[in-house]
Amino acid sequence: MFSISRRNVWSAVSHTSTIISSVFQRPSTQPAAVFSSVRFASNFSPKRTKYKKSQKGKIPIPIGGSTKGTTVEFGDYGLRLKEGARLTSRQLTAVHNTLRRKIKPIKGSQLWMRVFPDIPVTSKGNEVRMGKGKGTFEYWACRVPLNRIIFEIGGMRKEIAKEAFRLVSHKLPVKTEMVERGTKPIVGAHGVLPQK
Repeated sequence: MFSISRRNVWSAVSHTSTIISSVFQRPSTQPAAVFSSVRFASNFSPKRTKYKKSQKGKIPIPIGGSTKGTTVEFGDYGLRLKEGARLTSRQLTAVHNTLRRKIKPIKGSQLWMRVFPDIPVTSKGNEVRMGKGKGTFEYWACRVPLNRIIFEIGGMRKEIAKEAFRLVSHKLPVKTEMVERGTKPIVGAHGVLPQK
């Protein structure tokens, strides 16, 4: 009988120690890792790249006779940049989500994205001395030249498309304009139309 009671006592003690250890255990470091990865989160990033980092580069200036990307190819209306810019993946994600939210209730509406952020941008902290290698990766970006169409939509009235692009223009750091299918292409940085 004494052995049975001793066994019960030991089981109670072990159960109590298990409860105490579960209450006073160290906090997990998993949430911190999740929050740190969400800082520059976006929907658009390449699956794999040849190199982890790249040079800054410059925004291309169209000085030749190419009209690539200046006209609407897939939809009925397009959003064209009036200035060259380096757009981040977060900006493109915000534009994409806004357009999708605006045109979702319309039956038969479609959305096309003509650019993609595939350039890794790095940065160093404040007051860091020269040298010690390139900075750490921060976000993805893409260089968009002047007069390039970045988004196209179709399957809706002109008024709805105009309102959608007006909302989107506030989320971009450059001036934009709306163009329709059939608009003449633009050549060069000065907006000269090609001669036929």
